[in-house]
Amino acid sequence: MNAGLPMLLASAVGPGLRWFWGLLLLACLVWYATVTVCVAVRGVRDIRTMLARLRATRAGEPPPR
Repeated sequence: MNAGLPMLLASAVGPGLRWFWGLLLLACLVWYATVTVCVAVRGVRDIRTMLARLRATRAGEPPPR
């Protein structure tokens, strides 16, 4: 029906705005990847600590700090 509307909107956006939105998208993706990696690393560390405490408790030793 309005097949020309997306093309009209795309042509109305200048190259400056395309760069702006492209850089903003890239920055968001980098930030999201960084947060994901940090959460994963800390999660693995917490799970290892938890398992060490469980092993120590089963062995009758005081849990490590």
